[in-house]
Amino acid sequence: MSKENTLGKLSEKVGFAINSIPLKTAQKWAKRWTQKEGKYNKHHELNAFLIPAVDLRELLEEGGTHVRAYIGVQKVKAEQEGDKPTYIEKLMFVGTKYNPETKIYEDLITTPGKGVSVGEDADDIYDFTKPCPPYNDPNSPLEV
Repeated sequence: MSKENTLGKLSEKVGFAINSIPLKTAQKWAKRWTQKEGKYNKHHELNAFLIPAVDLRELLEEGGTHVRAYIGVQKVKAEQEGDKPTYIEKLMFVGTKYNPETKIYEDLITTPGKGVSVGEDADDIYDFTKPCPPYNDPNSPLEV
């Protein structure tokens, strides 16, 4: 299966609400990126991410003053037995607000202890990016 076809079926496969993912999934993807990053980039081509502007506007409308992006890798199981899984690079966005007491821009994420468990769906971590390639502009001056 091509990477583009896999991406097209992604929301259907993982069963998340559109553009939002659970904290547990975000943690898994971020951990996978950290574990693979050293050798991952040697074997996978990634130059950028395509991000719909409307999604960023909606994220900012949630009340944060800034947005933080975390890097992760989603593993999509192979559709046919014997095939290798597909790995899709991800940027996961969360709103942040500055806390003058801690002097930190704190993530606005629903976490355990605030009435939700880690495994439950969350609506405050967003994954609406598409990796480039295949969604890149081959004529961009940043394609080096």
